[in-house]
Amino acid sequence: HLDFVFVFSKATEVTYSRFRRRIIQGGCPGSPAASTPLTARWRCKPVSEFDSVCQRLELESPSKQEDNAGEASPAKSCSQTLLSSNPSQAHTISSRGHSAIEKFYDQRAGWSWRAAGKADEDSQRAGQPLKDSNERNDLRPFSILNDVGESLQGDSVKTYGAPSLLNDYYTDLLDCSSDGVIALALGSAVYIWNSVTNLLVGHLDPGGPRHSALSVSCLCWSRDGRVLCFGNRRGEIKLWDVDHKQNLRHFQSHQSSATAISWSQQLLSSGSALGHVLHLDPRAAAPVVGAARQEEGVCSLQWSPGNEWFASGSTDGHLCIWDGDITGVKRSHQPITTMKQPSAVKALGWCPWQRRVIATGGGWKDGQVRIWDAQSGSGLSSVETHSQICSLRWAEKKRHLITGHGLPYHQISTWSWEFPSLSRIYQLTG
Repeated sequence: HLDFVFVFSKATEVTYSRFRRRIIQGGCPGSPAASTPLTARWRCKPVSEFDSVCQRLELESPSKQEDNAGEASPAKSCSQTLLSSNPSQAHTISSRGHSAIEKFYDQRAGWSWRAAGKADEDSQRAGQPLKDSNERNDLRPFSILNDVGESLQGDSVKTYGAPSLLNDYYTDLLDCSSDGVIALALGSAVYIWNSVTNLLVGHLDPGGPRHSALSVSCLCWSRDGRVLCFGNRRGEIKLWDVDHKQNLRHFQSHQSSATAISWSQQLLSSGSALGHVLHLDPRAAAPVVGAARQEEGVCSLQWSPGNEWFASGSTDGHLCIWDGDITGVKRSHQPITTMKQPSAVKALGWCPWQRRVIATGGGWKDGQVRIWDAQSGSGLSSVETHSQICSLRWAEKKRHLITGHGLPYHQISTWSWEFPSLSRIYQLTG
């Protein structure tokens, strides 16, 4: 990969698309290096004049041929081309690169497991609200902040602590396993909490000096709840065996932030901030079994329940539906159909009982829940929520749709879908 150094001392704002265009142009032979603000995922804040900022960025280098679908792994030489016109040859070279990177990181960046201690259990069982700001500074993950007893729906309502929770719309930092075990990423650590016993089990820690590049940006449980997968801002993907408390695999999959993860039986798919999707088989010595690429950054990724298709959402509002046959690095791999909405497709979910149906939620500029026919690309129904939609899940047993919202109301809404209309049943506010 390429290391770029950017220095700027002038107040400026640059959009992500312009940033990316400059990087691509700068990577061409004979082109001067681009100068741009640091952040590539969203518009950066203005920088005070005369404040020199110098930061080293690790970026995915676009291949010389724009239609190459795979994402190259780092190499010792920048001039080495990892994806050639021969798919089998590209797969071989890429696999060797990944193996070398795995060996390097496995020796130096192993994750360690720390079981919850007595202090953690006491803070969770106390159930007393915090009294002042000093106590809040000593907040422990999953400690009970308050317990208001019964809600109008008859359920117990509690508020738990989540210190250092990253405030980033494009991250996926919480997931629940099929056994009711919650994984929550706080900075560079991942905490495991049992929703049945209401107790913290422990947490995963990278060990050594912490760095912002190691901050976890996405995580996802395997469908059987035995393996937890998480990715960080450096593009690393890690697998953790929950039962045996040990590292399984490590992949240096992307050269930009890992933004989304989804399982398909034993296969694992991950997306990056520069629009690359890699399909990995953790059981194989050469894990990369397929790849795809979309124009803008991947902010959501999910396989259908029957594994016939997988869907990817982009930061520019495109929902792409891909064929489930992902074997090989296909230069001509294109989505089956593409749907467009006015804002980023961050929230999406396949309907468990309607195999061709997928729902999406719009961001702040949109605020609509939409239900699509994935095969034809046509809209089936939509409803206005007047709020940013951050997450979306289907509840299979009661056949409901659940949406989590950001600005301005921060509510959780439950919807019933009786074709063709969506109607809100109730909502929770916090």
